[in-house]
Amino acid sequence: SEAEQWRLIAAGDESAFTALYRERQGGIYRFAWQMSGSATIAEDVTQEVFMALIRETHNFDPARGTLAAYLYGIARHQVLRRLEKDRPLLLVLSHADEADESRASIEARGAGTSAGSDPLENLSRHELVASVRQAVLALPEHYREVIVLCEFHELSYAEAACVLDCAVGTVRSRLHRARGILAERLRGLRAMEDAPEDAPPQQARATRCFV
Repeated sequence: SEAEQWRLIAAGDESAFTALYRERQGGIYRFAWQMSGSATIAEDVTQEVFMALIRETHNFDPARGTLAAYLYGIARHQVLRRLEKDRPLLLVLSHADEADESRASIEARGAGTSAGSDPLENLSRHELVASVRQAVLALPEHYREVIVLCEFHELSYAEAACVLDCAVGTVRSRLHRARGILAERLRGLRAMEDAPEDAPPQQARATRCFV
């Protein structure tokens, strides 16, 4: 159970901490990347989250929320701090990350093309995901974080409220507004809830992730 896992971590059990890291580091990295648009920041934040967990085990109170929500809360704090501090550099970092991702995508398409694959379909999905990514990054931070937490990471409203330190009703209202903004910006791309039922599966999934 989570309570037992945390008891072991708090007692200094390295295997329990390693298990938690393997279980959660991917989600924390994606959250930081989806919030910042920078792989560099995402890597730094992921490292800081687990370092903070080691340094401050006494700060987690199971009665106040889940361990996942606690980790996302640390990650959110670190991301917002970095966004405020490094905002002038983010555009450069984001463009560099996008260039690396584009090259990797092109190489993967070339290497993975076979008799049963469609390069044009793969390219279309890549462009769609890129469009969704930019639309999410363009949201104000208080809307972006509820989309990332509730839509991409599928946290409950209660968990998201714990991460954001706000009321559940606030999460609901922000998420409703954020969905509306995204639906408007992505109209014509057949994304979000506007995607037709016969749309290719990758289009229906595009708003769930950036990769």
